[in-house]
Amino acid sequence: MNALFLLKSKATVAVCYDDNTVRRGMEALRASGFTAIPVITRSGDYVGCINEGDFLWYLYDHPDAKTETTKLRTLLRSGWNPAVTVDVTMDDLMERAANQNFVPVVDDRNKFIGIITRRDILEYFYRRESTAAENDTSL
Repeated sequence: MNALFLLKSKATVAVCYDDNTVRRGMEALRASGFTAIPVITRSGDYVGCINEGDFLWYLYDHPDAKTETTKLRTLLRSGWNPAVTVDVTMDDLMERAANQNFVPVVDDRNKFIGIITRRDILEYFYRRESTAAENDTSL
C-alpha cells in the first residue's frame, strides 16, 4: 500500500514556523490541541517537531527567557521525529509509530507535505490482519 493514502495533508495539519517566537509557538501548540506539532521554514522545508516538554524544559532552563524575541528554532532537538519520504514502507511506518504519535512526511525536496498518524497506521494494520483472517477461514 502507498503511504500517501494515509497522509493528512499540510493544509489540515497545525504547524509552526521556525522563525516564530517561543510565545507564538506555545500559542500555536495550545490552539492545536495536540502535544506536538511539526516545525517548518517559511519556504516549506521540514526542520523538526516541537512538543510541550520542549517548551517546559526551555522555560525551566531559562527562567529569564524572552519568549517574545527568542526564535522557536532554538528549542528544536536535532534528530527528534525525523521525516520520511513518500516511498516509505508500511513496515517502516509501523516501526516509527511505536515511538511517536505521528510521522512527518516530506517530498524529495524536503518540503513538508503532511503527517501520518499512529492511529491511521494501526488501523491499516488492523484492517489488513482482519482481511487476512477472513480469507484464511473461508478456505
